[in-house]
This record gives sequence, C-alpha cells and structure tokens, in this order.
Amino acid sequence: MIAPAAEYRAAARPSPGTLIEQHAELVRRIAHHLAARLPASVEVDDLIQAGMLGLIEASRAFDAEQGASFETYASIRIRGAMIDEIRRGDWVPRSVHRGARAAAAAIHRIEQANGRAAQPQEVAAALEMPLPDYLRLVENAARGHVLSLDAHVEDAGELPDIRGGGPSPERALEREEFAALLATEIDGLPERERLVLSLYYEQELNLKEIGAVLGVSESRVCQIHGQAMLRLRGRLAPFRGIDDDLDNE
Repeated sequence: MIAPAAEYRAAARPSPGTLIEQHAELVRRIAHHLAARLPASVEVDDLIQAGMLGLIEASRAFDAEQGASFETYASIRIRGAMIDEIRRGDWVPRSVHRGARAAAAAIHRIEQANGRAAQPQEVAAALEMPLPDYLRLVENAARGHVLSLDAHVEDAGELPDIRGGGPSPERALEREEFAALLATEIDGLPERERLVLSLYYEQELNLKEIGAVLGVSESRVCQIHGQAMLRLRGRLAPFRGIDDDLDNE
C-alpha cells in the first residue's frame, strides 16, 4: 500500500512531457555555451538535438527522492549527451591529443624541477617547437574539448549518480579526493589562468565575453584557458583515471 505522503508526491510530480517543455530553454543555453568554445564545424543544432535526447532521458529517470533538483540532474545528463555527441564526431586530430599529453608532461617536469609555474616559452623549448606552434597547439586542444574541466569532472566521477542512488563508499571517497585535489590545484594556478577558469566555469561567460573583460582577443583567452588545463592535467596526472578521456582515441 502506498503511504499517503508518497502518494501525494507522486501525484504532484510533473509529467515527463511537462518537464521537457519547461526545460527546453536549458538545453539551448547549455548548447550555446558549449558551442562558443568549439570550432565552427560543430553545429549548435546538433548539440541541441543531442541535449534534447539527454533531457528526455533525464525526465524519465529522475527520482525526486534522491534530493537533487530536476534542473541540476537534467543539466548533468544534457551536458553529458552533448559531450558524447562531440566525441562521436571525432573531429579532433590525434596529433592534438598527443601534443596535449606531451605538453602536460613537459609542464609537470618543468614545475617539479623549478618549483614554480612553467612558462609557455619553457614548455615550447622542452617540446622543441616554436612558441607560436605551441600556442596554436594549446588553442586547438582547448577548442577541441581535449582540455576541459567538464571532461575531467565527468570522467573522474565528481558528479553524483542520482538515478543509481549514489556511488559506492569507495567511489564516493575517490570523488571527494579528486574534488579536493582539483580545488587545491586550481587555487595554485597563476592569477590570470585562475581568473579565466572562474569566468568560464563559474560565471559561464564565453570566450568572447571573457576577452572583453580582460581586454584581450578571444584567441588569447583560449590560449590562457588551454594553458591552465594543461597545467592541471600535468599536476593531476597521479590521480587514478582522470586521463582516460584524453587517451581514448
């Protein structure tokens, strides 16, 4: 027999169709935010289509008893569906993935040896490439979603598995360790890189908007973002499993 409280909650819960209608704009907002950081070859309509499928799945699987709001849950599923669509496209050359790995390793070696943040000129020299080529690699990797906090967070499992009732105690501990380490390393970034990440991920400004705030070009913002992510990638390398997305080619 259904308890009165549970029966009331079930009756008051919006239908999947209502949830989809109410949150269609959320899909468009996330799609445009992602598209702003990607090459023009990625169509925003494709992201919206993938995101709508994620929203539909979220509307069917959402369990209000788990405590999270539907918008929070749906945002995770929508963004995940869009990122899956981007990865299926496989438009990022393997050379960019390889270059990002090599650059992150070089940054880590330089910082371990010198005890300070590695400079782009030092990394370019370590990779035996001209500085403009290195900056182009960083920009291509950042625009190609090879370097992203979204990818790190999703693949490291920081976000809760609401539908499944939560992670195992071991997985929960691993997520907590990763979140703490990530926060510490972000705090240790050079000030300009830390500011760009804050504007991008917390304030959800796009690259053009951040460029206007900082008084630099969109391309330069992309380079700063990419450099920050390479630095984090090198520093977080010891953490188990965070690099799987970048090596899965």
